[in-house]
Amino acid sequence: MHKLLALLLLAAALPAHAFEPLPADTMDDTRVFKVEVLQVTDIEPYRDALNGFLKSLQASGLVDGKNLSLHKTTIDFDVENGGFWSKLGVLMRIRHEAARIVEAKPDLVLTIGTPATKYARGMMTDARIPLVFTAVANPEDAGCVSLVDAGEGATGSTLYTDMTDSLQLVKDVFPNVHRIGMVHSDDENGVANVAAATLKGKPLGLDVNARLVNKNEHIAPRLKELYAAGAEMFAVPLDTYYGLHRYEASMDLGDFGIENKIPVVTLAMVRVPGAALYIGADFKQVGQLAGTQAVKILKRRTKPDVLPILRQETPTVLVDPARLEALKVSLPPALAARKTDAANGFWQIELTK
Repeated sequence: MHKLLALLLLAAALPAHAFEPLPADTMDDTRVFKVEVLQVTDIEPYRDALNGFLKSLQASGLVDGKNLSLHKTTIDFDVENGGFWSKLGVLMRIRHEAARIVEAKPDLVLTIGTPATKYARGMMTDARIPLVFTAVANPEDAGCVSLVDAGEGATGSTLYTDMTDSLQLVKDVFPNVHRIGMVHSDDENGVANVAAATLKGKPLGLDVNARLVNKNEHIAPRLKELYAAGAEMFAVPLDTYYGLHRYEASMDLGDFGIENKIPVVTLAMVRVPGAALYIGADFKQVGQLAGTQAVKILKRRTKPDVLPILRQETPTVLVDPARLEALKVSLPPALAARKTDAANGFWQIELTK
């Protein structure tokens, strides 16, 4: 009782400003969050994903150079050469960088792409460092429990879109096409994308014929093989191969399609001059979704395990009207009714969920 009375007397003696709350910038703003970014290869789509991630953080008051310290590591070790030994080298580099990140003890790790996510997550989980991923085609290929559950210590966003829906859209625009050629590398996303197209295309009457290419090889010989085997269309999978060498493979594919008057579609949002139809998740938007999960982890201290994997609910669909006209193809009325003008003279088709 005497102690309580003494405390009350002391409180009365203190000036009023002693009980005023601290200014905001002396509380939350004094904390600088450390975020490590890890990815394999530096391609434009990955940069878009990172920009989207940072946009979400900035919208929540987390700004690089102010209350956010960002450190990015890009692994390019022999990745251009493809093949088993190169993949082993990349794996070793990922593990090496993951060990460094564990020592750095960041507040959060962002992995971009399937390889970085798949091979770094175990070490982050053991070190109890939250991991958020983005630009992963199929989360299950990166060690996740399902398309929506990342498992222990992780969450993020995926580029996953329903391949049946994508191929149905291709069939709606090009009803006379039955044989599709696809060229892919050993990229995990590319392999998964081609496998999904092969499986999901059959019930729709679409036969997918694929060719494997090393990341340092030119695409033209494989295109000629597929064309000679009867390919009536080329489809671009979600594969880093098409973003390397300043989009050389993408441009060569587009030129081949124009020269041979054969449609080119892309099942990923990557630049392919000469493509008539683009269907896929937008890297920047998917990066933003990863950012929303990161904000919850950093600012609310939410465990990543309880946060679902997010994805773009409906894919982005772009059409190049000039290419359709050159191919003498018209949009079906149902799709034409939902088109709006987009950048670079393209049309965007608004899909409903």
